[in-house]
Amino acid sequence: MEHNGSATISGSQVTRWRALSLKLFTGLIISLIVCAGVVFFTLRRVERAIAFHPQPAEVQADGVAGAEDVWFTNKAGNRLHGWFFQSSTRSTKASLIYFHGNGGNIENIGWIGERFAARGFNVLLFDYRGYGRSEGYLEDEEGLYADADAAYEYVLTQRGVDPKSLVLYGQSLGTAAVTDLASRRQCAAIVLESGMSSGSEMAKAALPWLPHSLYFLAKNRFDSARKLSLVHSAVLITHGEPDETVPTAQARALYAAANEPRRLLIFPGAGHNVFGFVGDKYLDLVASFIDEAITADQNNLAGR
Repeated sequence: MEHNGSATISGSQVTRWRALSLKLFTGLIISLIVCAGVVFFTLRRVERAIAFHPQPAEVQADGVAGAEDVWFTNKAGNRLHGWFFQSSTRSTKASLIYFHGNGGNIENIGWIGERFAARGFNVLLFDYRGYGRSEGYLEDEEGLYADADAAYEYVLTQRGVDPKSLVLYGQSLGTAAVTDLASRRQCAAIVLESGMSSGSEMAKAALPWLPHSLYFLAKNRFDSARKLSLVHSAVLITHGEPDETVPTAQARALYAAANEPRRLLIFPGAGHNVFGFVGDKYLDLVASFIDEAITADQNNLAGR
């Protein structure tokens, strides 16, 4: 029999080739899915590691002037721990809830409560779940916002605070909790120290190597600039320049999104910790802003 020089492919060979191709294709798809899963969960772990640095500790009010140990419960059933400071002056100007940053616990900020109390404010310092003596584990921004709600409810129901005389003060991560809370609940004023405008902007600063196309994988949005446009109480935004943790440009973005009355204070050389760098002069500026905001609000109510 003569051959024309071309190989003859039998039906069984075609079947084997198709089976092999399908096997390779299936393996490739599985490999891609596994790689995508690894990338997804790795990014989630990195995201949480950047966002939350809880430091559990048996912090006690003993030795902190004017501090009273208090407990309240969030909607997940976790008992949250805090210190409440009564104003140490004859008259109380307002009540203040302080939302700390992503590291440490209230043991590091007892002096804030002491100094604001000396200026005529009642003050609640508290730890998010997993921080200090507070129960639970902070996994995402929804947990942070739920803990903020619990603190808000505590001062209203257990301390009898009028929302029209309540100030929400956030530092760094705490500013996300403040803007979310103030966008939904009434308060007299908010203070945002070293705050971020959004999670995506923080990703650009903290993970410049991460492709923007992967930002959608983030669990936490921290969309503070958008939420700030929904806040109708007085807004004070403070920031250091330069700030290597949260770029100062984010403070300007927050200011651009805020409604009047608003104020932006930039402190050269302050870095990320404006409170600690500037000292009592800064406290006086914040106290003066709060006084003006509450007085203006009271005058507006009286004029209606």
